[in-house]
Amino acid sequence: MLSINNACAFRLLSLGEVMLRLSPFNKERIAFSDSFSKMAGGSELNVAAGVASLGMRAGIITKLPANEIGKFVKHKIRFNGVSDDYVVYDTSENKRLGIYYSEGGAYPRLPEVLYDRRGSSFTTLSLGELREDMFSNTDIFHVSGITLSLGENIRSVAIEMLHRFKNAGALISFDVNYRSSLWSEKAAKEVVRSVLPLVNILFVSEETLHRMLGESGTLTEIQEKYADTYPHLKIIASTQRRVKSARTHSFTSLVYDATEHRHYTEEPYEDIDVIDRIGSGDAYVAGALYGIIKDGTIESLVKYGNAMAALKSTTQGDMCMCDLTDVERVIKNHVKNEGTEMIR
Repeated sequence: MLSINNACAFRLLSLGEVMLRLSPFNKERIAFSDSFSKMAGGSELNVAAGVASLGMRAGIITKLPANEIGKFVKHKIRFNGVSDDYVVYDTSENKRLGIYYSEGGAYPRLPEVLYDRRGSSFTTLSLGELREDMFSNTDIFHVSGITLSLGENIRSVAIEMLHRFKNAGALISFDVNYRSSLWSEKAAKEVVRSVLPLVNILFVSEETLHRMLGESGTLTEIQEKYADTYPHLKIIASTQRRVKSARTHSFTSLVYDATEHRHYTEEPYEDIDVIDRIGSGDAYVAGALYGIIKDGTIESLVKYGNAMAALKSTTQGDMCMCDLTDVERVIKNHVKNEGTEMIR
């Protein structure tokens, strides 16, 4: 499928903004809540934390304000086993950490996310602030469309980094991760299509393919079309989530291996008891990349990706609070139905 250079210091490096997440307690409304829980998160950090939780070395490339809230995030990065070797600190007068507010849903009220991230320290990141050794120091470089949506400066930095990591021999992983509140479909489509020639591993949901990217046809047809259009694209993974209610989801994915010209999926995880769905897509990416690094098979990608997404949905916060033992227990129960009622 894909070959991994195991001589690198990192299995994964990701570029992305780490944010402060504020959430009302007990699914209260943002507009009426007097207190909020404080967490850290962000798509690319969530992916790095997921890979690290499964026992592989991962790091985040980001920029934080040099103040107490920046320290809070630094501690969370380290607590989740992610390297901060390539974290830059902003000492300017305008330093700030992006914030997002997350309101949990309860049928028929939908979950809601509000962003307050304009002008954050991360958006001022420059290549000159980063160490050159990172480009030859990782097997996989991962970024998402969220980073590309945050303004011209960080977009140009991210695209230049994609070129440099690829030239240094890293595999390029890209999650489209479209957010309509951050940019328009037209702008997103143009930028995403401009970076696809660099990408080896593409994560894109079925909904995004049809709506933002405007593709028609079946999912298998679209995946094959993309592989034919972009020669470097070897893996295309599309998540398939069915939302029965805010608290009950089913989840699986369809993956295309362009080298073997083969699609693969598995039976969905049904009736997932959703505590917090935020970060479950990132957990899927983390599990999928772990599967690629572990043994390079499409079956491994799917089983670890789906299991991580299902597990993440059952825990609070952006990052998946699990380890390899947890994930493999869930996989065993799902595939062979060999689980128990309680761990004791």
